[in-house]
Amino acid sequence: MTDTPPPAVLAERRGHVLILTINRPEARNAVNAAVHVGLGEGLEQADTDPDIRVVIVTGAGDQAFCAGADLKAVARGERLEPEDKAQRAWGFAGFVRHPISKPIIAAVNGFALGGGTELALASDIVIAADTAQFGLPEVKRGIIAAAGGAFRIAQQLPEKVAMEILLTGEPITAQRALDLGFVNRVVSQSELMDAAIDFAGRIAINAPLAVQASKRIAKGIAEGRIATDDAFWEANKQETRLVFTSADAREGPRAFAEKREPVWQAR
Repeated sequence: MTDTPPPAVLAERRGHVLILTINRPEARNAVNAAVHVGLGEGLEQADTDPDIRVVIVTGAGDQAFCAGADLKAVARGERLEPEDKAQRAWGFAGFVRHPISKPIIAAVNGFALGGGTELALASDIVIAADTAQFGLPEVKRGIIAAAGGAFRIAQQLPEKVAMEILLTGEPITAQRALDLGFVNRVVSQSELMDAAIDFAGRIAINAPLAVQASKRIAKGIAEGRIATDDAFWEANKQETRLVFTSADAREGPRAFAEKREPVWQAR
């Protein structure tokens, strides 16, 4: 008899707060199809349950919030998204194209590079451990930050700083992210969840309908989508198709796996 694997995403209720924990510390909480479904269903639960007023998203362990896509799963021929079309429409990790009315706090407990930073970009509030790092290193691998990172980083940070992060692929510290206004609070690792829960409580104490309406207005959410993002997602789709089918997109991961410098051909 085989052992049942642990859930890829843990859900815990604390009063009016729903805590969703990516539970793959052995894979640095990288996103596979199970994580996609677990986070997506968690957001659906939060959006439809009137007793849930705030969502906290975090990662298990103290090394990584989320290491992005599970490239080892891809190498094994596994899909990173579910078969269900409605669930696929939620975007990467069931999260980045899944706007809900309830506020979302990212409690970033370690490295949040690539897809991890894209999860933070899609959240409303970010509380980070002082060990956290953020960045979009995709250009170092011959690909692009296709889960909203390429346009959200430019929306949320000063343009010149955003372009530096996007084009160099180099990470920034939690303190630098705080100075830039990308992070709301930086605390020690041991204080992270207490700080996130305290912040959630400061939101949850307010009138829930007013909080949710305020978020929808600020984000432009209507009928489960952000219409102003549509043009960005369409451009993202077109550019992704070009870049991800290029020779450089194959060379980047290969060079990384072989622990050598990539040889770019611009084709």
